[in-house]
Amino acid sequence: MQFEHYYQQVRRKQKTDAFMWSGMFMLLYLLSGHFAEFSLRQIINNAPSLFDYIYDTIPDLSWQHLFAGRDEAGHAVPGSLIYWGYRLHIQIPLLWETINVAMAATLVSSAVAIVLAFLCASNGYAPASVRVGVRSFVAFLRTMPELAWAVMFVMAFGVGTFPGFVALTLHSIGSLTKLFYESIETISDKPVRGLTSCGSSPIQRIRFAFWPQVKPTVLSFVFLRFEVNFRSSTILGLVGAGGIGQELMTNISLGRNDQVSITLMLIIIVVGIIDSLSGVLRRKVISGGA
Repeated sequence: MQFEHYYQQVRRKQKTDAFMWSGMFMLLYLLSGHFAEFSLRQIINNAPSLFDYIYDTIPDLSWQHLFAGRDEAGHAVPGSLIYWGYRLHIQIPLLWETINVAMAATLVSSAVAIVLAFLCASNGYAPASVRVGVRSFVAFLRTMPELAWAVMFVMAFGVGTFPGFVALTLHSIGSLTKLFYESIETISDKPVRGLTSCGSSPIQRIRFAFWPQVKPTVLSFVFLRFEVNFRSSTILGLVGAGGIGQELMTNISLGRNDQVSITLMLIIIVVGIIDSLSGVLRRKVISGGA
């Protein structure tokens, strides 16, 4: 009887908590929709315009001329794949440029973040004042969105890839540092204490006790960040930070709808390839195969 009474009390408390949290969640959901001016009716009314624009971006390809080359005058035949991809000689280098910017930003930010992470970790060897200062600094870097950084540096340095590189690097430093130092704080302290008892220096303890434990997690975050940086770099191009995103914005502004579709297709293909490769590498690193 006592157990049954206790069980009923627990069940009533669980139901009360579930009802309370569900009500709070629903209230927050409705409030956020109100402040964001969300309107389902507006979405339904404007949906035809969205589908019309998507239809306009579909290239006018012809099965009869799909694989046709150029005519006698050297012009691409309308309705052919060559005619649709007449800007590929511009878009592919810009796509490669975007990949390079994302890769460079990831490498630089990872190197800086791993150093800052050991200064931020509570089980590290930095003084408390340094730890608080560095944490505040990386929190600021992380709080500023990449787009905000990009706009600032485009205004300072002009249109190009350099503002995009700096924007991605700064935001990545803030994000990766937090991920890294949280991983460092979760390691086992037994290897650290063992090396300390042998008279090892802090650098030796970091090298032989800390790093082997956090290496798989750190490398996994680096691969994941590269994926994020590539997707972000395409968006930064919309504000003049170079790369394939700037080509996409140019096509939208000039009404080259067929080129909007091929640019988006190239971005989707590359994102899919990067996601697949980085996913394989992450699994190998985590499983100890790399």
